[in-house]
Amino acid sequence: MTEKPVQRRYVLDAGALIAHERNNPKVGALLKVAARQRIEMVLPSVVLAQVWRDGSRQAVLSRMLRTPGLVEARLHHEDAKRVGELLRESGTTDVADAHVVVLAGRLRAPVITSDPDAISKLNAELRLIRV
Repeated sequence: MTEKPVQRRYVLDAGALIAHERNNPKVGALLKVAARQRIEMVLPSVVLAQVWRDGSRQAVLSRMLRTPGLVEARLHHEDAKRVGELLRESGTTDVADAHVVVLAGRLRAPVITSDPDAISKLNAELRLIRV
């Protein structure tokens, strides 16, 4: 029996999207490498909602949404319940950050973030890539 290869993926938080909009070279390089090496970049819909304001002014972000390997992660009921529980446990209120943490934990994927403290407050065990 052949073992299935482990899927490589990263979860993007709002700070990663904002950094990319501001032409952060590290985020751009990560996206290029991910596209070349078929690494999934998981973008929670709630994170996009937190960052999206005006598509006519967010050309960089609009282009990013067409990046090969960018995968949408919707907030389904099971994750939504876990997000709510995590917010209660941590005493925080950022639904987007909590969804990032829930996804990253379930997928066993590192988080690309510009705010490691916010993510670590929700789960100190996650692997983080700071941009």
